Amino acid sequence: MSTDISVRSSSYQVEDRSWLVGTHGTDVTPSVTLDISKFTQNTHYPNGFIKSGTALGKVTATGLFGPYDNAASDGRETCVGLLFSSVRAIDTSTGSALTKVGGARFIHGAVNTANLPATVDANGKADLPLIVWL
Repeated sequence: MSTDISVRSSSYQVEDRSWLVGTHGTDVTPSVTLDISKFTQNTHYPNGFIKSGTALGKVTATGLFGPYDNAASDGRETCVGLLFSSVRAIDTSTGSALTKVGGARFIHGAVNTANLPATVDANGKADLPLIVWL
């Protein structure tokens, strides 16, 4: 009988939903599949996790979601919600970026803009009329 004493490590992201004002809208968070190739590691997931509150756009050609970018021309120029919970973007066993990751998006309720992980511009806010931007 042998015993495996190899060292293994895990990393975790503490959830920070300080951008969320109250619980209104948290009961309806449609599912999304993120295309990790649309995100930039140093910008969107420097610690291996894409933070909750990240603005999302939907890539028209694939139906997958990436970061909202008003200057994009692939569908992501329309903000379709905020990532509701942080998601892992790096495979912990290989250190490589994952391809696709499931998550959920916040589409209505109140948001404290000062606590979002990145600024959402006026066009992005206008795309989400069911969100109250405080």
